[in-house]
Amino acid sequence: MSAPQMLSVRNLSIEFGGVHAVDNVSFDVQPGEVFAIIGPNGAGKSTIFNLISRFYEPTAGSIFYGEHDLLEVPAHRIARMGIGRTFQNIELFEQATVLQNLLVGRHRHMRPNPFLEFLFLPGVKKNELEHRRKVEDVIDLLEIARYRDQRIADLPYGARKNVELARALCAEPTLLLLDEPASGLNSEETDDVSFWLEDIKHDLGVTIVMVEHDMNLVARVADRVLAINDGKVIAIGTPDEIRDNVAVQHAYLGAAA
Repeated sequence: MSAPQMLSVRNLSIEFGGVHAVDNVSFDVQPGEVFAIIGPNGAGKSTIFNLISRFYEPTAGSIFYGEHDLLEVPAHRIARMGIGRTFQNIELFEQATVLQNLLVGRHRHMRPNPFLEFLFLPGVKKNELEHRRKVEDVIDLLEIARYRDQRIADLPYGARKNVELARALCAEPTLLLLDEPASGLNSEETDDVSFWLEDIKHDLGVTIVMVEHDMNLVARVADRVLAINDGKVIAIGTPDEIRDNVAVQHAYLGAAA
């Protein structure tokens, strides 16, 4: 795995029908940190992820990952830049097994050669075993071995969330974008997520940017937090600084704050 690099977002903006969904947003994410983006519903959090992932084209601004200008990279090559992602709405192959879904996550590391695969030469077998070993490492990390051979459609919601995280990790990202990793989970499942995020950061050395509404999870795992509202930056700082920020309290609670 290559080393994590700094994610640098400068003056990022996008409009939809004249509405500024993201308005002049700037921030840096240092290699190896957990960086959270918070804000009320409709604040523009997931839109920032869609801009970084190249699903949307910004109307202004720049996005660099290390020396790479991501605005010059098409969406289908973002994973090859070492950037993985999960989604607010789970995106998995419902009729495939957990193992099959995780092997899909290895796609960016595969260099298929139909002729060699037809002959099934020793090198092909060695590569397949290596991909399987990487997948099994992730299965062990997230403790989902009991689901390995089950279809996604047969799994409970919390297990599906874990599988989506696992699939993203199977790509061996250096930067992981997590869109509401604790959404819909109970307190025990959320605790598991917090432990896994710590392991992903410290054991795998992955930089994490997450959009999250669960402020307890943010306080537990985030090094720094970006608060936005109406597409604009309200504040950036440590979880404690953000918690005590009057503008952030006002955005979440209204004038009564």
